[in-house]
Amino acid sequence: MHVVVNAAMSADGKLSTREREQVAISGPDDFDRVDALRAESDAVMVGVGTVLADDPSLTVDDDARRERRRNAGKPENPARIVADSRIRTPTDARVLDDRAETYLLTSEAAPQDFVAEITESGAEVIAAGDQRVDLAAALAELESRGIDRLMVEGGGEIIFSLFEAELVDELSVFVGPTVIGGWKAPTLADGDGFVDDFPELSLRDVDGVDDGVLIRWDVC
Repeated sequence: MHVVVNAAMSADGKLSTREREQVAISGPDDFDRVDALRAESDAVMVGVGTVLADDPSLTVDDDARRERRRNAGKPENPARIVADSRIRTPTDARVLDDRAETYLLTSEAAPQDFVAEITESGAEVIAAGDQRVDLAAALAELESRGIDRLMVEGGGEIIFSLFEAELVDELSVFVGPTVIGGWKAPTLADGDGFVDDFPELSLRDVDGVDDGVLIRWDVC
């Protein structure tokens, strides 16, 4: 499986405010780029924190891109994946609508009544790991179901966990002309953080987009 992490952050490295409120960091050109990335992917993944904070749909916006997917024999939207160790995803979340297939990655510790409820809401639950999602095992299971190219849209904790598990192949970051500040504001890679054996990146290219900069790296 090829895993592409894509994110937009402020000039000081924040994904949102300290209150976890979404901020318009990028502009129309970057939104279009992200939509194209979604259309090229077999699935789009977020952590449950992103679902709770933003309630994203994770679908392709552009009609022509959806049509090209249909003409290629694919669903018009990529599958949606939520990493949710104990199933906190609300049953009315937009990722559970009928616009695309949805998988919830959870742990064996997830309450079974919640598993049944979320399954009835239309998602397929994949349990991997005792107390938290074993991402390597979960992604291997998804790959066996035909998901070869995975786009990850955040948030910071799931991005860190994927780097920690050495599962990331590419990192694309739009850096916008905004300063958010706040030591409690989420960053690109939250979680415990690395103290050694830092992931190594190889710069692919840098482009001006909207009023910011798009930086793309390959993970060594």
